[in-house]
Amino acid sequence: MERRPQKPLSSQRAAVAGALTAMARRLRQPLPGAQPRLRFEMPPDYEAPAGTAEGDSEARFGDPGPRMSAKHPLYVGFMGTVGVGVALLLYWIGSNTTQLLLWIVAALFIALGLDPVVRWLESKRFPRAAGIVVAVSTLTLAVAGFFATLIPTIVQQVTQIVEQAPRWIQDFIDSDFFRSLDSQFGVRDRLTQELEKFVNNPAAIGGIFGGVLGFGSTVANGLFGALIVLVLSLYFLAAIPAMKKWGYRLAPRSRRARVEALSEEITASVGNYVIGQAVVALLNATFAFIVMSIVGVPFAVLLAFIVALLAFIPLVGGMIAGVIATLIALSAGWQTAVVYAICYFAYLQFEAYFISPRVMQKAVAVPGAVAVISVIAGGSVLGVLGALIAIPTAAAVLLLVKEIFIVRQDSH
Repeated sequence: MERRPQKPLSSQRAAVAGALTAMARRLRQPLPGAQPRLRFEMPPDYEAPAGTAEGDSEARFGDPGPRMSAKHPLYVGFMGTVGVGVALLLYWIGSNTTQLLLWIVAALFIALGLDPVVRWLESKRFPRAAGIVVAVSTLTLAVAGFFATLIPTIVQQVTQIVEQAPRWIQDFIDSDFFRSLDSQFGVRDRLTQELEKFVNNPAAIGGIFGGVLGFGSTVANGLFGALIVLVLSLYFLAAIPAMKKWGYRLAPRSRRARVEALSEEITASVGNYVIGQAVVALLNATFAFIVMSIVGVPFAVLLAFIVALLAFIPLVGGMIAGVIATLIALSAGWQTAVVYAICYFAYLQFEAYFISPRVMQKAVAVPGAVAVISVIAGGSVLGVLGALIAIPTAAAVLLLVKEIFIVRQDSH
């Protein structure tokens, strides 16, 4: 029985490759009856037809008539009423969607902070979608790994604080200082009376359970808000080029180049500020943790986490973190607290004159007094988020004043 000659291996590979190529070509073809996805495209720039003047009577839709005078009573009354109505509508929307507006601002702030990273990846020939995935995935994994490592230690140290709190209270009650206060002002009897009133008050007991439920709802709202901010950040990060393009088209053509230059400067400075502040906060927390571990400050991991959070607040965050950690260090002895305070506040000076200027050299430059006032004002209006965005906002306002208002004043 004769055997058929087998095909060489190269011809088999060529046949498989041809079949895969044909399958890929079929997959790329649109399905029968499928329509292209509708997209909201930017309208093209308006250009008058050649040989047609703006007031040409042979225009397609006729020559527009004269505009109503801005001094006409009907025009003034109507536009004034519309202006008041729009202002009231905006106030009503803002007062009823405050939480949503805060989420939008936070998401936009995060998106502007990640945009320089995405643009750097684009310069390395990464597609923007791949750059967004890499940047967001790296940030998410870093935060998740940080909390996965930190949370067990924080829980353990918080448990230790709760367990040691009764002993601290008892030591304070047995101290000579409390005894002298008790002998002069009757502090012990007063505390006993207030405790009995609290226990016998049903409203107070109900307030405790209400507070527990309120804390649970706050945690749930916080998790929901974090999810919303993450999703909005992804959308904003993907749509930043289109958002900028649309924003520039809203400006008159004669001023569009200047608006674009100012906007690019502001958004770039905000992005560099966010990245720089994150680096500064990480270095601050790392140094604080090393010093606390060396000198023996209790709850070093928990305090380092607090230092990292507070260090994101410019100017005052580091000072507040230093005071809190120093007060906790007093529980290990005044010598430990003094050594830690000297080392940490010396580092703050080193950070202010050597680290921050180098990290923030491409970010914003705001005078010290303006920075302090803006941080306090932002914190008073929007809390921690307001304190975080205060300095970039102040820098943007200063840039607009310098490039628009002062230039206009100098020209008169």
